[in-house]
Amino acid sequence: MSFLELAKKRYSVRSYLDRPVEKEKLLQVLEAARIAPSAVNKQPWNFIVVTNENTKNKIAETYPREWFKTAPAVIVVCGDHSKSWKRKDGKDHCNIDVAIAIDHMTLAATDLGLGTCWVCAFDAKQCHKILGLPENLEVIALIPIGYPADTAPENKNRMDISEIVSWEKYR
Repeated sequence: MSFLELAKKRYSVRSYLDRPVEKEKLLQVLEAARIAPSAVNKQPWNFIVVTNENTKNKIAETYPREWFKTAPAVIVVCGDHSKSWKRKDGKDHCNIDVAIAIDHMTLAATDLGLGTCWVCAFDAKQCHKILGLPENLEVIALIPIGYPADTAPENKNRMDISEIVSWEKYR
């Protein structure tokens, strides 16, 4: 399948089969994140794979949606602002770098027949505490991962390319 076909196939999965994800597949997804580009190659990320039911349930308390609990694994994505590159004007590229790594993971998961959902509306401080993370790490996103129990929506309701692209100058 072409890259564009793969990108179109990816969707936010909110229902998972009660089937564990093989460690080899999780490692392939994490490898996709590992090789992602980052500003000045700083790689300011850290990934915590959570499969233990007790820990998953504690993490689920930071994002209380029933569908979230159906995922057999959650990848907790952290950024390290002490390692990330900062532009001369102070712009910190940590979140950008981490977003690129997450996108690599979601596409790799799709390629392997897995589903993911990019979750940002959670209690990051509570999650940080649950995992006993050091101060330099910020929990940026939760990525539930597993075998989808649903199918991709027919229409992803994407804007037309003419609405988002300008040539040579803005509109």
